Amino acid sequence: MKYRTGRDVRLGDRVRLWQGEFGTVVCSIDTGEFTREYPEAEWGYLKSGVMVRADNGGLFHYRETDEDFEPLPSSDPNYSSRR
Repeated sequence: MKYRTGRDVRLGDRVRLWQGEFGTVVCSIDTGEFTREYPEAEWGYLKSGVMVRADNGGLFHYRETDEDFEPLPSSDPNYSSRR
């Protein structure tokens, strides 16, 4: 999966999900990257996309980005929040 800029979405990226909601990419099925908490054995069945753990505790599966989904620059104050 890629951001609108063309850059790959990668494990550990901090992202804006929508206005006021942020999260961290916890697995990228597309690149075969998984965390210990979200292993391939449990999430690989999704076949494509990424899983994002939102700061509010929700877990979201994205197969493609939308207009709100974007990477946070490290200078953003939400970049390290609950990472």
